[in-house]
Amino acid sequence: MLYVDNLSRNTRLIDQGRIANSFWTRLRGLTFVRHLEAGEGLVITRTNSIHTHFMFMPIDVLYVDKQDKIVDITPSMKPWRMALPRRKAHYVIELPSGAIAETDSCIGDQLQIVSDF
Repeated sequence: MLYVDNLSRNTRLIDQGRIANSFWTRLRGLTFVRHLEAGEGLVITRTNSIHTHFMFMPIDVLYVDKQDKIVDITPSMKPWRMALPRRKAHYVIELPSGAIAETDSCIGDQLQIVSDF
């Protein structure tokens, strides 16, 4: 299981997460997923940009640097969109739409990823 905590806000962003760290899992991402429950999410490694092609729902997106700090945010990114690369981002976290507002996550917040893998 994968957990993502926002240490700056003392909140948990993901408690039922997955990691996309291979070519195929990163390519697939959340395509064809119809719904994300609160607490679910995907961490996509080694990327600074995403697309929402073949997705059926909007998602919240966090762009995170090598020090696990949020460097940019896209709330409620609609399906069939492409995000421009964020120069400082090292990985991306995809969350259910509304998760950023619910956790009050902001640029500069410190995250922590804990994985049982």
